[in-house]
Amino acid sequence: MFGIINYETFLIAAILLNVTPGSDTLYILGQSIGNGKKAGILSALGISTGAIIHIVLATFGLSVILAESVLAFNIVKYCGAAYLIFLGIKSLRVRKPSLPVKDSTILEKSSDKKTFVSGILTNLFNPKVALFFLAFLPQFINVNYHNTTVSFFLLGITFLCTGTIWCIILALYASKLSSKFRQNPKIKVWLDRFSGTVFIALGIKLALLKR
Repeated sequence: MFGIINYETFLIAAILLNVTPGSDTLYILGQSIGNGKKAGILSALGISTGAIIHIVLATFGLSVILAESVLAFNIVKYCGAAYLIFLGIKSLRVRKPSLPVKDSTILEKSSDKKTFVSGILTNLFNPKVALFFLAFLPQFINVNYHNTTVSFFLLGITFLCTGTIWCIILALYASKLSSKFRQNPKIKVWLDRFSGTVFIALGIKLALLKR
């Protein structure tokens, strides 16, 4: 249907690939453990939003630019690495001030938005995601189908849905396990440092990434 072949095999492979620990997993764990359930879920949704953009770009062939251009690949890679390291340093230095209730609500809304956007940028600035879709999805598409664009997009959305479900489950469990620790101000500081260290490590890993 829709030019998709071996869909069951694709679905199983997609689930296995999504539950395999990777950069997105570590990022969500860092946010969930350091900042709680909402931050973890917003990070997961942000990463999924970034993946949607990758899927659309790959569907219309724009991701081929990253596959063929070393310069484009490196620009995206180093932007992503710099952003992750920036988030890491920010987490290491963060100290939450004591604010009135009204100001705290405004700060929380702003923080939620930043967390969501950070998830988008973290995924979007990882060129390996684009290359993955270009390499993996075509294996399950009938090349003789009249509209392979639809096939590619549907497979991408399937992969995205399984990944989003897993990431949200991961965020919920990680935040639940660490919730008691975050209530202790001293431990919270160490959790922030843990998150910051994870982000910096991910940034360095991305910077060293090769095609």
